[in-house]
Amino acid sequence: MTVPATFAIDSPGDAARAAELRRVKLLATLVLAATFALFLAAKALQPMHPAFGFVAAFCEAATIGGLADWYAVVALFRRPLGLPIPHTAIIQGNQHRIADKLGEFIEQHFLEATPVEAKLRQIDFGSFIADWLRDRKRSEDLARFALRLLPEAVAATENSGLMTFVSRRITSQLMSIDLAPLAAGTLRAFVKEGRHQGLLDDILRGVHASLTQPDTMAMIREKVRDELPTLLKLYRADRFLVNKIVASASAFFEEVRNDPSHPFRGEFDRMVLTFVDRLGTDPSYADRIDGLKRDLLARPELTDLARHIWANARSFFERSASGETQVLQQHLVRMFMAAGEALAGDAEMRAEINQGLVAVLRTVVAEQKSGVSTFISDQVKSWDMGQLIALIEINIGRDLQYIRFNGSLIGGLAGLALYTLEYLLRLL
Repeated sequence: MTVPATFAIDSPGDAARAAELRRVKLLATLVLAATFALFLAAKALQPMHPAFGFVAAFCEAATIGGLADWYAVVALFRRPLGLPIPHTAIIQGNQHRIADKLGEFIEQHFLEATPVEAKLRQIDFGSFIADWLRDRKRSEDLARFALRLLPEAVAATENSGLMTFVSRRITSQLMSIDLAPLAAGTLRAFVKEGRHQGLLDDILRGVHASLTQPDTMAMIREKVRDELPTLLKLYRADRFLVNKIVASASAFFEEVRNDPSHPFRGEFDRMVLTFVDRLGTDPSYADRIDGLKRDLLARPELTDLARHIWANARSFFERSASGETQVLQQHLVRMFMAAGEALAGDAEMRAEINQGLVAVLRTVVAEQKSGVSTFISDQVKSWDMGQLIALIEINIGRDLQYIRFNGSLIGGLAGLALYTLEYLLRLL
């Protein structure tokens, strides 16, 4: 049988207790031998004086009481003198029954839902977690542990086909999204907040900057020149017209930008809102957006980009796990410590954690208590009873030896009382 290491009698405390047990055993044996020797001596001297009869009666009963208690103590652990006497070696003979009853006792009295829950509620799991995370060394150890597991988790994810499943699920979810109402709602909120007016200002500034570019003005001038009669071309009316057009447009843009209530802004509002309404209700818009979404998701560049991002992430994880880079580890340490600080200052969160862990652990104990009982029973059945009994004797054997002293004393007193009663009856 495999003996637990805790049964090894090799600690200084065990050695001292074993020596004390031997000393008490020897003393109890000497007391037994002394009472027997005194009994013989007193019995031989009894004719010389009646007092020796009292001594003989005390010693006789003390010897019998000491022998009886010696037998009782020894029979608890082993067979006295190695004889196959019934109802001896009680612990060894009932090992399996003791094991079953011990497991049953623990299951019924220690693992019941009410005492388990009461004990769990005394533990502040939230504060323990917060204090644990706030300790830098522990957070660093946790970060290193997480990083050591990360490459294996990534490899397992790739080999198990989980990545393919996740990518398909993501694509399926993206394909199921109706973007038209979503885009319409987003634009409507954009307009409601007035942010589209800032966009209008940006557009006006961009158009103005483009119009005033020499290349743009030259191009407009060429277009105007082509449309003018020949006579006007001779007077260079094209330059005059282009300058007037650009100046008028610039003045208009500047006027709109400087006037928050300009009528053009109202027209722009109506135009945008009309577009938003059509975007949310017109099936043709929805079809076009849906087609654009399908085309985008079907692009091979998107798949290549996802693979490239994943490969870079995997490489980064591997370098972090090997210690080549400390960026991720330091980030995790800061994150764990910040979580600990936040948890330490949030009594409500700690209470929720405590309540959740109590519920989980209570359920686990309720579901596994029969397994715990069986485990304890199997463990006790597998113990080497010889070593277990030696361990029990070392720890409580000294007290059991005092039963022998008490047996001798009580037996002697009882014998003395009976002899005295007999002596008095003879005198009558």
